Amino acid sequence: MQKYIIVTGGTKGIGRAVVMRFARAGFAVVTCARSAADLLTLAADVEEELPGSELYTLAADLSQPADTRRFTDFVLALGGKIEVLINNTGAFTPGRLQDDDQEGSVLRHMIDVNLYSTYDVTRALLPSLLAHGGGHIFTMCSVASLRAYPSGGAYSVAKFALLGLTKALREELKEQNIRVTAVLPGATLTASWEGADLPPSGLLRRKM
Repeated sequence: MQKYIIVTGGTKGIGRAVVMRFARAGFAVVTCARSAADLLTLAADVEEELPGSELYTLAADLSQPADTRRFTDFVLALGGKIEVLINNTGAFTPGRLQDDDQEGSVLRHMIDVNLYSTYDVTRALLPSLLAHGGGHIFTMCSVASLRAYPSGGAYSVAKFALLGLTKALREELKEQNIRVTAVLPGATLTASWEGADLPPSGLLRRKM
């Protein structure tokens, strides 16, 4: 049975590094991103380095429930077994909670991108993992999941919630042979931090 590695947000930063690492290890990888052009570039880079490797891509904005459903339907239509699910989609918008607009648009967007994307993807794919008797789910949290800071209020709220989601899933699934892991990196030098008032020396550098 074919085994798949699912990586959301796989064209940039940590997500791209994860896609490349699994592709080099010989796994079939499925990923998504908002930009179809970025996905074409990723596919071309993978094919150039690893001819004949299996990479499946779909343009989708996982902050939108309809796009999330399109992506998870795409994954499930491939058949096979989901070996690993890496919920990597995320974004960072700097700012203080007290400076958000009256509609709370920054907080709502941060929660849509950083929390609900993971919740919706996991809920849709979990029945397949359960049916195949195992798998490993990773959520890409942050040190902001543990420690808030003044210029990242909405982001910190969303990442705190994402860590809570991960802990709840771990408790629910630990008797069902599905491992659940939270990854909490520090600020990493990726596109997510463009515009943030942080010196490059204060950011981790990703490696592929």
